[in-house]
Amino acid sequence: MGSRKRESALARKLTNQDVVKALHNDCPSSPRKMRLVADIIRGVEVDKALYILKYSKKDASNKLEKVLLSAMANWQAKNEGADIEEANLIVKEIFVDSARQLKRLRPAPQGRGYRIRKRSNHITLILGTKEN
Repeated sequence: MGSRKRESALARKLTNQDVVKALHNDCPSSPRKMRLVADIIRGVEVDKALYILKYSKKDASNKLEKVLLSAMANWQAKNEGADIEEANLIVKEIFVDSARQLKRLRPAPQGRGYRIRKRSNHITLILGTKEN
């Protein structure tokens, strides 16, 4: 590895030191429904986001809560000995991308078939520290 490449890798590592990531691939829910809940917690502190997801009526909030807890566990593993309440963590980025679709046919009148698309999505959640 060349020196310039090593220096850029080290700089990238230092910038991503306080950033953690959690993924959930092929979540069996429509991306449109999941984005409604994801938009609510974007940029919110972690404790408040957990509270919002816990008491939300949407089914997507249960899945997002698990991803958020996973990201918090990843942060704990990366920063051993640090307290998560003192870290001022926020949901820095969250995005929901569409994944594969299962295509099915439903019987329709006069011998036709209506197509049903069972959608799924990929969730990416990135936690970071709040910059004052």
